[in-house]
Amino acid sequence: MYPLNLPPAHILHLSSQLLWSGLLLLLLGLLAAYGMERYLNVPTLVLAHSLTLLGPSILKIGYVLRLIAQERLKEEACSHALA
Repeated sequence: MYPLNLPPAHILHLSSQLLWSGLLLLLLGLLAAYGMERYLNVPTLVLAHSLTLLGPSILKIGYVLRLIAQERLKEEACSHALA
């Protein structure tokens, strides 16, 4: 049923790492693609523009993993409260 068979605390830690790395990639891509475009060659500019797509994608994956971890933590808390 769950996509990951990891404890919720590990999923939460992984999601935090993905959120921060996605934000870093997005900001780096924006700075390079729109702030320093006249100083970059074409392949580097293409990479910078692709970072503006990859960063939000990684952010979204991290956010979904955070939601999964919070749901699993809530389920564990409810099962402990009933026991």
